[in-house]
Amino acid sequence: MSSNPVAETVASLMPRAKAELTELVAFKSVADFDQFPREESEGAARWVADALRAEGFEDVALLDTPDGTQSVYGYLPGPEGARTVLLYAHYDVQPPLDEAGWATPPFELTERDGRWYGRGTADCKGGVVMHLLALRALKANGGIPVHVKVIAEGSEEQGTGGLERYAEDHPELLAADTIVIGDAGNFRVGLPTVTATLRGMTLLRVTVDTLAGNLHSGQFGGAAPDALAALVRVLDSLRAEDGSTTVDGLTGEASWDGIQYDEEQFRADAKVLDGVGLIGSGTVADRIWARPAVTVLGIDCPPVVGATPSVQASARASVSLRVPPGVDAAEATKLLTAHLEAHTPWGARVSVEQVGQGQAFRADTGSPAYQAMADAMAVAYPGQRMQYAGQGGSIPLCNTLAALYPEAEILLIGLSEPEAQIHAVNESVSPEELERLSVAEALFLRNYAAS
Repeated sequence: MSSNPVAETVASLMPRAKAELTELVAFKSVADFDQFPREESEGAARWVADALRAEGFEDVALLDTPDGTQSVYGYLPGPEGARTVLLYAHYDVQPPLDEAGWATPPFELTERDGRWYGRGTADCKGGVVMHLLALRALKANGGIPVHVKVIAEGSEEQGTGGLERYAEDHPELLAADTIVIGDAGNFRVGLPTVTATLRGMTLLRVTVDTLAGNLHSGQFGGAAPDALAALVRVLDSLRAEDGSTTVDGLTGEASWDGIQYDEEQFRADAKVLDGVGLIGSGTVADRIWARPAVTVLGIDCPPVVGATPSVQASARASVSLRVPPGVDAAEATKLLTAHLEAHTPWGARVSVEQVGQGQAFRADTGSPAYQAMADAMAVAYPGQRMQYAGQGGSIPLCNTLAALYPEAEILLIGLSEPEAQIHAVNESVSPEELERLSVAEALFLRNYAAS
């Protein structure tokens, strides 16, 4: 990174950033209160609120959102007549999954091989720290030239829509000229990237019932309808022979015309086992950024250990569908629901419950804010030009903000590059990426104020 006062300040703040991220990662802030204590999420929210107050933010508040979680808001006034920039991140995290699969405890930040490991280091507690670093660097080098609002969401990973509904009920709260969503990531480490599109999502829970109760498989198996087998048939109907998603009525032929994802690089990033093929058709970028993708997230059925010789009376699965830009998530939900119902065999009873939903997003990359970010990233990443990529994941709040503030420019950056392994075991963040992106955000705010 070329020497400049902002970069030098951020570099000097990195030990503090590590200490703060260590504190924040220690909160088991999974917004599923059936599995994790509510106090952990509330503790993380208070940490963020205290950090904002320490930086001079006004009107700091813990917002009780309709889904039962808290989002943290703060406002830092800038010069009179300045533009307003909203900085977004979320402090809630995914569950750690199989803790035995972690090389180090998931809620203890651990440095290893030049990266910082722990749940939320990249997605998205690191984003909270990134915003703090950028603002501190500007304060130390002439001041912050814009009004700044910060919103840290408490349930983004659950997709339950608490902050979206709160924002719709309080439309003035998050109003801004530009919004920086710190929950995306570079295409690869060292390549500055803004995310131009996000797939939307719908999350359904499907239950299949066939019997009044489990039956002895020796006495009744062969004629008694097995609910688990019926569910397997239903789930199998969601994929073609090549693994492409097939939902009746949902098209999946769109293509991606931006930066392309080399197949061998994708195999390495995804850690695909030798000899195992990729699924779907078209380019990798087509498949992960421009087309629908179904995933079975979980199945309720007897575990192998302790299973009895029984015909199952009931079975349940959680099914996620990623929805590309141009497809309405509500319509996709209807199509997926109808597909599940239509493909349930043997007259089995099926019920489908919607758990979560979020619309896809497409940014206006021709706006002045994008040029300000491109210039900032060119300084933070010497010799590199800002790239535009898609992201297969969903940030439902983006569409809510775009609808509430149609004149606002929305940029997506962040720390979730492929090596970060977000949502998987051994999630980590590159401290170099945290440093460079903090510099880029600080310089962006300065460039944007002057544009």
